[in-house]
Amino acid sequence: MKFVCLGYYDPKKWQHLTEEERNAFMDECFTYDDELRRKGHFAGGEALDEPSTAKTLRYSNKRLSATDGPYAETKEQLGGILILEADNLEHAVELMSKHPGVKSSTFEIRPAANMDQMISASENRRRLRA
Repeated sequence: MKFVCLGYYDPKKWQHLTEEERNAFMDECFTYDDELRRKGHFAGGEALDEPSTAKTLRYSNKRLSATDGPYAETKEQLGGILILEADNLEHAVELMSKHPGVKSSTFEIRPAANMDQMISASENRRRLRA
């Protein structure tokens, strides 16, 4: 079963770390990611660029608007995602609780939705309309 782990961090705290502290932290995180890979639990993941590089799209009153930056005005911003393969939510929590990133970030863990039936039904409807 796949789980999406969303890692949130405070960019201001990250900026105040020395290069040595940042490198040590990332090395520790990547070491654990390698362990997850070896055990077949790492199904993918990506770090995100700085929140200031984001664009947020909104559709309201039949109009699309694009604004600079993330949607939420909060201290913590989404910093990356990790796709985890685990038996169940408790197993996903157990695996992520050992991740060094949890020491300085907030992680939200959600089961990935199985869209197979919805996609299949949509394909059938679109095929009938064609």
